[in-house]
Amino acid sequence: NSNRASISHLHRQHYGRLYPVLLVKTDGSTVRLRYKEPKRILMLPLDSSTLPEAERKARLRRQFPSKPKAETEETFQGIDLDTYKKFWKK
Repeated sequence: NSNRASISHLHRQHYGRLYPVLLVKTDGSTVRLRYKEPKRILMLPLDSSTLPEAERKARLRRQFPSKPKAETEETFQGIDLDTYKKFWKK
């Protein structure tokens, strides 16, 4: 019956709508295909075991950056408070 979907949801695992997507392979070549989610570009993961050692370490450094260095806190010892006296409320 055509009214079945308006009463409850359809019980199917895969829906018929597929979206055109650009697939980028690891060698840089591209292929147009149809995918279940609306995306513009899909990129295949790169196999890091085939990369040279220097490039692999550079990719790891970009993926996991080092922790930011702690900044030194500003101290108020060298500030002349009389210059800011006009901004204080009385």
